Amino acid sequence: MRVFMDYRPALREPSGAGEYTHQLARALVAAAAAGENGDHLRLTLFSSSWKDRFVERPELAGATIIDRRVPVKVLNFAWHRLEWPAAETLARAQFDVTHSSHPLLLPARDAAQVVTIHDLNFLAHPERTRAEIRRDYPALVRSHAQRADRVVVPSSFTAGEVQRLLEVPPDRISVCAPGAPAWEPRSPDGPVGTYVLFLGTLEPRKNIDALLDAYEQLSLRRHLPPLLLAGRATDAARGWLDRLERPPLQGLVRHTGYVEPSRRRDLYAGALLLVQPSFEEGFGLPVLEAMTVGVPVVAANRGALPEVLGGTGLLVEPNAPQQIADAIERVLDDHRLAAEMAARGIERARSFTWTGAAHHMLEAYRRAVLSRGSRHETA
Repeated sequence: MRVFMDYRPALREPSGAGEYTHQLARALVAAAAAGENGDHLRLTLFSSSWKDRFVERPELAGATIIDRRVPVKVLNFAWHRLEWPAAETLARAQFDVTHSSHPLLLPARDAAQVVTIHDLNFLAHPERTRAEIRRDYPALVRSHAQRADRVVVPSSFTAGEVQRLLEVPPDRISVCAPGAPAWEPRSPDGPVGTYVLFLGTLEPRKNIDALLDAYEQLSLRRHLPPLLLAGRATDAARGWLDRLERPPLQGLVRHTGYVEPSRRRDLYAGALLLVQPSFEEGFGLPVLEAMTVGVPVVAANRGALPEVLGGTGLLVEPNAPQQIADAIERVLDDHRLAAEMAARGIERARSFTWTGAAHHMLEAYRRAVLSRGSRHETA
C-alpha cells in the first residue's frame, strides 16, 4: 500500500498535532519494517516550508521523504481553495492513499483520501484560532469530511462531534488514539514533586484565566507550591502573563515557555500534579503523558479529557475556579489520594500504545481504499 502523508505539522515545535504526526509516522515505519501489515506499506512523508526544514531522523529512515520549499500558507491556500496541486503531481508518483494531517482534504487524482480531525473547537470558537484556520476550516471542513473516504479522530468524543456537527456517518470514522510515550514512571518512593504543572499552548481554549483565578483564591488562604505554565505563549496570552507580574501571583506562578520533548518527562516527574482545565480537547496529550509518569491529574469534565483519564483523576467544571481550587487542594493535602491517582494513571496509560495506533491507522487506510473503490463503482 502506497501512502502519502502530510508531515508538515511535525516540522515546528512538536506539540499536539505535530507530535501525533511524527509519532504516528515513526510507528508506521516500524510496523512496515517488522512486516506487521499484509499490504507492504510504502510510506512517503511530505515536508514543505519556507523556514522549517525537515530533520533527518533514524526512526523515519524507512520512509521516502519529499521536502519542498513552498511556504505553508501558500500551499495551504492552493490546496484548500484551488484543490491543486495533487499529491501525485508533487511527488511524481502514484499512491493508494493520501493522508492529510489536518481536517481539510489533500488533493489527489486517484488515491483514497483520509483526513485527521483532532478536534472541532474552531467551529464553536473561531476567535480562539489562527487567522488561516478561521478563513478556511469553518467554511470547508463539513464538505471535505463528507467527501473523505475515511475520517480519523483521536477519541470517541471527537468521533461523536464529527457525526453530530459534520454529518459524517459512523461507518466512515476511525478512532486512532495516540500512544503513551516510552517513559518510565517515577518511583513512588522517590523525591516528592515541588510544583503544580500546566502544560500546553497558552491559548484561550486552555482556560488559563480560570486556572489563575483558582490559584489566586488558594494563595489567599494557604501556602502554595509554585505553579508552572509550560508552553508556547500565543498573542492571546499577554493578559495572563501580565497577571504574573502583579501580586498575589507575582513570584508564585511562572511561565517557562515551550518545553522540548526531550525535557518533558523530567518536567512531569518534578510535579505534584498536572492541572488541565481546558474548555475542550479532542484528546489531551499532556494528561496521558502525566499519567505515564505517575503524576495525579485534575482535568476539566469536558471534551475527551474524561475519556482519556478513564476515572483515574479528578474532574472539575472549567467555568468554576472554586472547583479547580478545591481539587488542587485535595491532591496537595491528601497524600493517599494522590498516590492512588498516580498508580491508577500509570495502569491506564499502558493501554495507549503507538503500535496499536499504527495498526488502527493501517486498518483505516484499508477501509479508505475499499470505500474509494465502492464509490467509483456506484458513481
